[in-house]
Amino acid sequence: MKIVVLDGYTLNPGDLSWEGLAALGELVVHDRTPPELVVERVAGAQALLSNKVVVGAAEMSALPDLRYIGVQATGFNIIDVETARKRGIVVTNVPAYGTQSVAQHVFALLFELARGVAWHAGRVRQGAWTDCPDFTFQETPQVELADKTFGIVGYGDIGRAAARMAAAFNMRVLVNTRTPRPDSGSEVSFVSLEQLFTEADVVSLHCPLTAQTEQLVNAERLGLMKSSAYLINTARGPLVDEVALAAALHNKAIAGAGLDVLAKEPPSADNPLLGAPNCFVTPHLAWATQAARQRLMDTLVANLRAFIAGAPQNQVN
Repeated sequence: MKIVVLDGYTLNPGDLSWEGLAALGELVVHDRTPPELVVERVAGAQALLSNKVVVGAAEMSALPDLRYIGVQATGFNIIDVETARKRGIVVTNVPAYGTQSVAQHVFALLFELARGVAWHAGRVRQGAWTDCPDFTFQETPQVELADKTFGIVGYGDIGRAAARMAAAFNMRVLVNTRTPRPDSGSEVSFVSLEQLFTEADVVSLHCPLTAQTEQLVNAERLGLMKSSAYLINTARGPLVDEVALAAALHNKAIAGAGLDVLAKEPPSADNPLLGAPNCFVTPHLAWATQAARQRLMDTLVANLRAFIAGAPQNQVN
């Protein structure tokens, strides 16, 4: 079996091993693949792996040997799964590999918003503490999380992990989800979207991107939020109307935002959030701890091995 990895660098920039996949066939790994080279690089291969490289009907029709597509992520919108099904191509994904890492990043962003750790450490390096007449100084509001309300939109694995972390900080947890879980315990209250945005001191997004959730955070919902509230998005960039969020930050309608995802990645230089006040944007790295990437790699290998054995797992089509 010939196996082609189209964009392997983000999964393995050099600190993991491809040996598990190499043991299953003839492996070719490309760090990155532009759209125009997909067919050329996959020609003759029975299996391909992709993270962000789109594989649609046109590519599949030009690849008659292709029998398996392994998505190096949980989301599989880059693959035309219906065409794959019709052509007898198995498509698999990797669920839940980054749950703890992404939930941890939610709080990394929240801590920066609430305490200004990096800001103050930078000011100390600049000599501000050395020149200070007092033993302490604070240049951003210092916010205690205990007894604040943490609102979660979407309650899958990552949303539930974030809820547990919030509860550990003695925060009240509100959840909005299509499928309330009555067994979630007294620490979680299921509420409407409007109640969540109105009452939460922190709104954290953990829902999938669908036609119904695109630009879920718009000017109207931002207008429901407290002026002291924060927005966190580690889910999907298009969940947020970026122009409306930038306006809310400039107008101090909300206190701040922490985003690990944007509607276009990498962003254009004129993205309004890059210059918005008290807006911390990280480059889609919440998932990328070495531990999470190793779990992802292990599951990619297990998925392909199961396919070869005739018993596919984590099949999405």
